[in-house]
Amino acid sequence: MAKPKKKQRMADKADKFDCYQKSVQTPEHEVQFFEQAFGEANQGKKPTSLREDFCGTFAVCCEWVKSNNTRTAVGVDLCGETLEWGRGHNLSALNEEEQSRLRVLEQDVRKKNRPLVDVLAAQNFSFWLFKTRSELLEYFKIARSNLKAGGVMIMDMMGGGDCYQEDSVDKRIIKKGKKGFQYWWEQASFNPVTADASFYISFKFADGSKLKRAFEYHWRFWTIPEVRELLEEAGFRESHVYWENDDEDSENYATWSRGTNASSDPSWICYIVGLK
Repeated sequence: MAKPKKKQRMADKADKFDCYQKSVQTPEHEVQFFEQAFGEANQGKKPTSLREDFCGTFAVCCEWVKSNNTRTAVGVDLCGETLEWGRGHNLSALNEEEQSRLRVLEQDVRKKNRPLVDVLAAQNFSFWLFKTRSELLEYFKIARSNLKAGGVMIMDMMGGGDCYQEDSVDKRIIKKGKKGFQYWWEQASFNPVTADASFYISFKFADGSKLKRAFEYHWRFWTIPEVRELLEEAGFRESHVYWENDDEDSENYATWSRGTNASSDPSWICYIVGLK
């Protein structure tokens, strides 16, 4: 007698890249902030060209070219598997004209490319993979060389005491119901001597199955002053920190403004913007 087929778990059928995009990314918000940061650095001018370093599935690049028919984008990443997923799911969703304004490069971000751009973004703490001052300084110098005059480099940062707690898991429901899932952000380790830290992303589904540690990150936990000092050393003429506004009435995305002081929040996220 044949054995009954084992029921397939939801985790076995899950697409980790799709789960990641639904959990972590808000491309419309990123484009909105890029416009704000560039405009505030350039007397209200509108940016037209974007380079997204560590672009992954380059969803932000796709949103950028969709947002205006004069805009061009370049996505840069070393992971061929991730880029290929982006081509099959994000690029393919654009029309032919939009696709013509987007290039994807499978290469190290520490490479100079033409054309130069108005905005260079390194999002989701991705530049933290550079663990020494010399490595990060080299990257910032090259990033600056890929910008037009007046261009801006945009990075996000996180911090606060909660971010150093080992074996801590932040759980959020992304989608409810039988086809829903949870996003788990695991802060696995932190070494205060070296500032080395390990983080993992897992997903849990309605049937109880899990896609454990679908993504992993081994970074140096950089601080805002360190990053700003390195930007200055790399030749950026100035840098600014953007803090989230305490605007409970906002119906859309969070809003941001430049700040020189902030309260000691146990867990915060900000942007650092370097001006060429």
